[in-house]
Amino acid sequence: MEPFTVVMRKFANNGVIADPSEIGVRQARRRRFTHPSAAAPPRAHAQPLWLAKPRASIVTRKVPSSDRFDVIVVGAGIGGALMAHSLCGKGLRILTIDRRHPVRGSSAESTAMIQHEIDVPLHRLARTIGHEKASRVWRRSAGAVEELESLIRDLGINCEFQSRHTLFLSGQELGTRALKREAQARQEVGILADYLDRAALLERYGINRSGAINSAISASSNPVQMTTGIFRVARRQGVEVVGGLEVTDVREGGDNVIVATDQGKMIEAAHVIFCSGYEFLECLRNPRHKLMSTWALASKPRLKRPDWLDKYLVWEASDPYLYFRSTSDGRVIVGGEDEKGEAAYLDPTKIEHKTAVLVEKLADLTGISLGKPDFSWSAAFGVTPDGLPMIGTAPGMSRIFVNGIWREWHYVCKNCGRPDIRRGSRPPGRRLGSVSPSVAWNGC
Repeated sequence: MEPFTVVMRKFANNGVIADPSEIGVRQARRRRFTHPSAAAPPRAHAQPLWLAKPRASIVTRKVPSSDRFDVIVVGAGIGGALMAHSLCGKGLRILTIDRRHPVRGSSAESTAMIQHEIDVPLHRLARTIGHEKASRVWRRSAGAVEELESLIRDLGINCEFQSRHTLFLSGQELGTRALKREAQARQEVGILADYLDRAALLERYGINRSGAINSAISASSNPVQMTTGIFRVARRQGVEVVGGLEVTDVREGGDNVIVATDQGKMIEAAHVIFCSGYEFLECLRNPRHKLMSTWALASKPRLKRPDWLDKYLVWEASDPYLYFRSTSDGRVIVGGEDEKGEAAYLDPTKIEHKTAVLVEKLADLTGISLGKPDFSWSAAFGVTPDGLPMIGTAPGMSRIFVNGIWREWHYVCKNCGRPDIRRGSRPPGRRLGSVSPSVAWNGC
């Protein structure tokens, strides 16, 4: 799901601020720089499973300790945690801020199916951006999962992290021939992918579909415990985390960036990195970035399920598609039934219906009887035309970066979107990606 076409509106005055106090004037006079409703919808309906588990919070400051930092990371979800941690040990003063308490946005709403697979199949992505770039995107995505696993192990974070295979089932979007073509495309770029026909799929997994792809290099976790665990390590290395502080405007001025907040405070930094998922300031919005609504549920623990499910993530080539996995305490998590628009998930009449549909679809496909779920929730997520994330410098900027991550956790990568930032460094000459017409991962 993630170079994609981006036409982001340039900042006024070419992004140069003659007087930092000017931001406050503009902020009061022109509120378009606050999060618009399309970019910052209200939070999910009901509580996700992960917020009911221990180690779901971290200690934060109420206000920044200074008005000057080397790097400000905007967003305290998994993207912000990985970014802040990756910049540690470089002698930088790092501030991470979020308009909510940390890990109370889309990271907490995720089903944490950490896949190297993106929504756009490799053989189709190659037709859009070229074989070489598409191959690098997929290989880097696989490498990101492996790096994440190593990071969690090295940091000793207890977050139910588990390596998994994925089972990608045929559906209305991809049939037998397309799945065979996709499996071959992955194999040709060095990604393990075995095609299974109907007989093999039925025999091994009890699923009656025309075919499937069995792949390795994926994982699952408790996303909240993972994020808070990374932040705890980062805080011990000097990263400052402030919750309840919203950015309302951001401008470059010479060798600095001025950040205005809803508390009326101005903070200065050498670089600013937005790791805010699908939520952006109006000036950073991409008109082709659309929001969707989705629903998810978690069963009661120790649910009766096939043994193989504890080693797999399962999804299908349909639109909308069903996806599911198990947890360490024997729950089954199911998601899907996506709808266009960021407001649908707020409809209280939908969650009961969507939950019932997900329960029925899972039973029809696998025979698993969920009963009444322990948790049901809904949320918004972002999509792009070719499924790729927005990673690079903001248009016309050299010190403001965007590391956009959305739609589940297909893109968790601490290196792909990390700018080369060192104390006293000039803006990097090589950007992470071009800003027009497309934004790509560094090196793609």
